[in-house]
Amino acid sequence: MGFRMSAPPVAGARVRRSLLDAAGLAGRSRGVRALTAAVSGAALLVAVAGLLLPAGLPADRPLTPVTGVALAVTLVMAGQLARLRFRLGRGFVSVSWGEAAFIIGFVTTPPGWLPAATLAGALAGWALLSWWDSQRNLAEMAHLAASLSLGSAGAALVATLVAGNAPVLSTVTAIGLIAGALTYQLITFGLATLTLTLHRDAPARQILVRASYAKIPMFVGNVAVGLGAVHALVDGPLWLLAFAPALWLLQRTYRFHLRAEEERRMWEAFSAATATLPAGTEAEVVRAGLGAALDVFGARRVEIEVRGRDGERRYAQDGPGQDNVVAGLPGPAITRTMAVAGDAVGELTVWLADPTLPVPRDEAAISAFGDALAGALHDAAARTRLAELEERITRDLTQDRLTGLLNRGTLLTEGDRLLRSFDRRRPVALLLLDINDFREVNGTLGHRHGDEVLRTVAERLTELARADELVARTGDDEFALLIPTVTTLAGAGSAGSTPSGIPMALRRARDVVEHLMAPMEVSGVRLAVEVAVGVAAGAAGRVDLAEMVRRASLALRQAKRQQVSVSVFDAAQDAVTTDGLALLAELQDALAADDQIMLNLQPAVDLVTAAPTGVEALVRWKHPRRGQLSPTEFIPVVEHSAELHTAFTTRVLDLALQAAGSWHAAGIDVPVSVNVSARSLLDPGFPAQVAEALRRHRAPASRLVLEITESVAVSEERIVDEVLAELRDNGVKLSLDDFGTGYSSLAIVTRAPVDEIKIDRSFVDDMIESTAAEAVVRGAVELGARLGVRVVAEGVETTEQRAALIALNCPAAQGYHFCKPMPDDRIVQALTQLAEAAPANIRPLRADDAV
Repeated sequence: MGFRMSAPPVAGARVRRSLLDAAGLAGRSRGVRALTAAVSGAALLVAVAGLLLPAGLPADRPLTPVTGVALAVTLVMAGQLARLRFRLGRGFVSVSWGEAAFIIGFVTTPPGWLPAATLAGALAGWALLSWWDSQRNLAEMAHLAASLSLGSAGAALVATLVAGNAPVLSTVTAIGLIAGALTYQLITFGLATLTLTLHRDAPARQILVRASYAKIPMFVGNVAVGLGAVHALVDGPLWLLAFAPALWLLQRTYRFHLRAEEERRMWEAFSAATATLPAGTEAEVVRAGLGAALDVFGARRVEIEVRGRDGERRYAQDGPGQDNVVAGLPGPAITRTMAVAGDAVGELTVWLADPTLPVPRDEAAISAFGDALAGALHDAAARTRLAELEERITRDLTQDRLTGLLNRGTLLTEGDRLLRSFDRRRPVALLLLDINDFREVNGTLGHRHGDEVLRTVAERLTELARADELVARTGDDEFALLIPTVTTLAGAGSAGSTPSGIPMALRRARDVVEHLMAPMEVSGVRLAVEVAVGVAAGAAGRVDLAEMVRRASLALRQAKRQQVSVSVFDAAQDAVTTDGLALLAELQDALAADDQIMLNLQPAVDLVTAAPTGVEALVRWKHPRRGQLSPTEFIPVVEHSAELHTAFTTRVLDLALQAAGSWHAAGIDVPVSVNVSARSLLDPGFPAQVAEALRRHRAPASRLVLEITESVAVSEERIVDEVLAELRDNGVKLSLDDFGTGYSSLAIVTRAPVDEIKIDRSFVDDMIESTAAEAVVRGAVELGARLGVRVVAEGVETTEQRAALIALNCPAAQGYHFCKPMPDDRIVQALTQLAEAAPANIRPLRADDAV
């Protein structure tokens, strides 16, 4: 039994030339070098000492001593030439006909000369093998020959002690020969195991188990061949001619046995390695792949090149026990391109330890491993892209895409959280600023350069902001600065009253105006912008941020009207105190009348077929004096009155369900959508109010869809969750309106399961020219698909927008491109025309039909 630990460096490898390299010790550990020196020295001493012993042979031996020595050398050399190898970890173990050569040599050669004969035969055999393979590793040859010589010395000693001077064909001699062959096996087996263990080619237990499995059948055959040859030499030398076919058959049998075991081991390791490839990041998959390839193929080195959208990355790992800096890259390399569905993922390169050309089995296994690794890398890349998309969507929902500042929804959420953490009497302030005549900048320089102006303003505001202050972009050219700590002037406020932060807030506002007026250069044009600032101040515990924004907005409007830089909120500016009260009384009259509160109805359609899938009810007030009013002009007044709010909600539900009944009577089965305010969801009686409206109109709950606005998610009241849950239990569908415009969108999706997501029209408007807007729309569609809810795109006005949404697999949309809002007396005709003109694949608003 022998061993082979590595192959010499490949041609062209840049290595340090040294005595170690010349001797073939490059890349080996110190333990292996020491063992090589000890075994070689011991074998040389034993061989020399054996030659000094008497050279006589008993009279019944078939050959003379000289002829016997020549035969022993020839047999050892032939045994090494016919050696069989198998892989153990990253090294190779050689098994040969050494036991047969020993048995014949012991009978024909003086026992003392047998170690020297074995040493000479082994060196000659490995010299021929090295010459044939064009490999010359002196240290390896010496180590192997010395191990075999020590094995034969121990075997000769044991056989001599057992057999003594017994006749050659006696039973005692046969037992001695078997004992000697076993000793030979144990010594060479032990030295090979020790060498491989020191070289870290494989664990010691694995070496013992696999080497024993491979060698034991050959050991039995070797002993039988050796004893048979001895009988033939003594009784009838002509019988030796019959040994040739028997030896050929045994060699083939051994080779098949080792090859089957090697393939079984490799494919078992391959299966285990590919099954445990992690479903993690690229680095985790590559790390596992490198280690698995080293183990499965017993490789000296493995390299993996990964190709991605951001370029190529190369990873490599060397097998243990090999100093590649000194020894170079041993063995041939197999490179395979890794691909998934024809798309190249990278390349896998494996340097085998065997210096000979790789067999088809190795190439097939490496190809299969590369395919498994390619799939794992492709999955890792897909997970990374999905995480990036989700991160981008989250960032876009909390930040302004152009400037990177907080958006309006995040300002309200974070600002309220900040205010609640303060003492109730702590003075806080909000500055709301707007760029004067910004339309002229866009008209003169273009929108791209106008965006650059907005980014510059955002950067300057960020520079002015102090710790804990929040900066946000709240509109096209509108920005906000929340000042949570306003230093009050000494003596400000009377004793026991809440201190006022207005004087210091005014000072900060003027600093902002002066800082933003500094000239800036945009597209080679030097310009300066002027801003107007509205200031609102109050105590942290007496006002929420939404109210502060409203007050600052009124102050900003006053500053623009008076053409001044800074204006402070005054209660006289609050429309709720004057016009608001008048509007409240007029709304009561409107609810008592039958013809003032009315609905405009706009269909939502299937994007592909334009078949109607639902109708949104848009409330209007036909004011007898001021004409038709939009919801923004009177809904705030409704929100301030509990009684008026309940009556108004009932009227809107009745009008919507009455209109829905008209088109259902015409055979059009689509629901009606009604916007729900935050106040309704804070009312525990709202679900009962909805149920009563459905009962009055004898309408099923599936006919009604309630659209939730973003202000719902800002509220942290538990009652909101309870109201939403009761509505869903009653069968009423929920829709999340204006999705994507603030932090609250994702918050409400996680708080209350919805049946529909409506993408805000601002993203639909920009998606053709803005990749960021397109990414948000794509993310919303994918989120809807993952949640199993329907997605509707709002504000579709052009054919290009419709085509882009279809390409993103968005199922439905509404907008002027399909149908404008219309009175209820025209909606049935419009829905009928849409239904008749479209193929019969209408998708009703059902969560289980969402795409």
